[in-house]
Amino acid sequence: MLDHVGLAVSDFERAKAFYQMALAPLGITLLFEITAEQTGADAHAGFGTPGRPFFWIGTGPQPARSVHVAFASPDRATVAAFHQAALAAGGTDNGAPGPRPHYHADYYGAFVRDPDGNNIEACCRRPE
Repeated sequence: MLDHVGLAVSDFERAKAFYQMALAPLGITLLFEITAEQTGADAHAGFGTPGRPFFWIGTGPQPARSVHVAFASPDRATVAAFHQAALAAGGTDNGAPGPRPHYHADYYGAFVRDPDGNNIEACCRRPE
């Protein structure tokens, strides 16, 4: 089981603003910010649900390739709200909300590329 995941971003403030807007429909908010002075190296922002940051962004060296992160959604309407919010925040469409039966019989997901090109998804595994 994973406890948290982190991504390096090229523009910390832009990425922080993107994720604040894109993750809001999922009930995920910015919970913590840690400065480069505090860590002695890089700045970080932790997103999650009250008391539990599980998605982090930060400054520092970026991987040569993009990554894929999928956030669980309680229902299909929230998947669509995530997609709309992420596009409004500056993301690029990478797969409109819809069923993905090749993943799972009840899989419903939406994909966007964040400002750094990472593939960010919201998905629901419940039937309609």
